[in-house]
Amino acid sequence: MSAASPVPLPIPRSDGQAGPAASAGRRSLAAALLLGALGAAVVLLASGQTWAEGAAAVGGSALPLDAEGRDVTGAPAALAVVGLAALVAVFAVRSGGRLLVSALLALSGAGAAATAFLGASDSGALDEKAAKMTGDTAATAESLTHTAWPYVTAVGGLLLLIAGLLALRYGRTWPAMSGRYERDGTPRPRKAAPAPDPDRPEDLWKALDRGEDPTRDG
Repeated sequence: MSAASPVPLPIPRSDGQAGPAASAGRRSLAAALLLGALGAAVVLLASGQTWAEGAAAVGGSALPLDAEGRDVTGAPAALAVVGLAALVAVFAVRSGGRLLVSALLALSGAGAAATAFLGASDSGALDEKAAKMTGDTAATAESLTHTAWPYVTAVGGLLLLIAGLLALRYGRTWPAMSGRYERDGTPRPRKAAPAPDPDRPEDLWKALDRGEDPTRDG
């Protein structure tokens, strides 16, 4: 009888899926951080610029007026701060909490973009300044013009929105904050009290207070 030939063992082959998935996670993480930080910075910067210009008629002359973005609406700047905080919080939470924070980031960006776009044609801030300058509550701003800064603010909000969408799509593959600093509730072992020194009376009294026998050898 001839010896049976050995059966070849199957060689495990990589399907190549883990590598692309990890690479996509790293790219999405970098893109979300960049877009989120850039979007928040753009919104905060553009909200402080002049959004509208006009004039108020006073005694036959025209006084120039201008309104910054925060005079028109403070919502974009406030939502940018919320979005920036949510971007940082994405890495401090896991699973369902990360999903909620990612949604908050996306909603903050969408809200900042929408309120900036609506404020691009608003004249209320200039009308209030015209009424204050003229002392006439019915006065309105004349020769009203708008700048491009509201639209720049809206673009910043869209960047925050994209960062939030990336977090919703790929956030589950991103790393979380190290658990090294988190307490798991496990009771810590108590340090053993040092053996009392017979030459130190105060040590003997402390041992007696603890219910120990100071004369017993360790």
